[in-house]
Amino acid sequence: MSTSDVRSSSVQAYALLALAGLCWSGNHVLGRAIAGQVPPVGISALRWVLPCIIAGLLARNHLGRDWPVIKTHWKAILVLGLTGGALFSALQYVGLQYTSAVNVSVLNSLGPVFIVAAVAIMFGETMRPIQYAGIAVSLAGVLFIVTRGEPAMLATMSFNYGDLIILFNMGVWAVYSACLRFRPSIHWTSFMFVFALIAALGTLPFAMHEYQQGIRFAPTLTTLLTIVYVSIFPSLVAYMSWNRGVELIGPNRAGALLHLVALYSAVLAGFFLGERLAAFHVIGFALILAGVTLAARKT
Repeated sequence: MSTSDVRSSSVQAYALLALAGLCWSGNHVLGRAIAGQVPPVGISALRWVLPCIIAGLLARNHLGRDWPVIKTHWKAILVLGLTGGALFSALQYVGLQYTSAVNVSVLNSLGPVFIVAAVAIMFGETMRPIQYAGIAVSLAGVLFIVTRGEPAMLATMSFNYGDLIILFNMGVWAVYSACLRFRPSIHWTSFMFVFALIAALGTLPFAMHEYQQGIRFAPTLTTLLTIVYVSIFPSLVAYMSWNRGVELIGPNRAGALLHLVALYSAVLAGFFLGERLAAFHVIGFALILAGVTLAARKT
C-alpha cells in the first residue's frame, strides 16, 4: 500500500470514528433525558430490531454468498453480538438511570486504556512500562470523577451506582473492540444483520422480565422518536462506522477517538439538559487524557 493510500485510509478511519462518537454522544444525552420514562433494557432490545430489519433488507443480495462464512465463524459473531450489542447497549441505558450524561461520556474516555489492556491480556501483546503507567494515571482520573474529587468517598466506597456500571461497561466494550479481529470477511450488511439479530435476541429475555415487573414504555411521541433515533444513529450508523474504523487503523488507535464522545456530550448535555462540566470532570478528564497518551506510546 502506498503512502497516499495509507493516508487516505487513516483520514477515512478518523472521519468514521468521529461520526460514531457523535452518534453515541447523542445517545448518552437522549438516554439521560428519558431516564425513568422508558425501560432501559426494553429500549436496548428495540434498539436492535430496526437495524436488523434494515440490514436484512440491504443484505438480501449478499447473505447467500456470505452464509457459509457466517456458519464457519458463528462463535466469533455470537461473542461480538452479545458483548458489543446486547450487553453493552443494555448496561449503557441502565447506567444512565443513575448518573449524568456528562459523567457517562467522560468515563467513556477510559475506553482507550481498557482496549489496550484487553488486547494485551487476551492476545498476549506485551505492554511497556510506560503503558502500565498510562493505565494507572487514567484510573486515577476515573476515581477522581466517581468520587467527585472527594478522596474521603474511597473510605466509604460510596460511589455512584451508575458510574460503576459504566466503568464495567467500558471493559465490555474493550473486549468487543479487541475481538473485532475475529470478524469474518463478509459484506458489512450481512455482518450487521447477524450482529443486530444476536443483540436483539440476547436482550429480549431480560426485556420481557422487565415488562413483567411493570416497567413499560410510555405511549408518547417522545418515546417513538427516541426508539427511531437510537435504532438508526447509535446502533446502525455508529457501529458500522466504528467497525470500519477499527478495521482500518486497529483498536488501540481507534480507541483514542472515544475522547470525542465527552467533548460532543458536554456541548449537547449543556444545551439540551442544562448539565454543566464541574471542576472534578475537567481534572478527571485531563488525567484520563494524559494516561491514554502514555498508554498509546510505543517507546
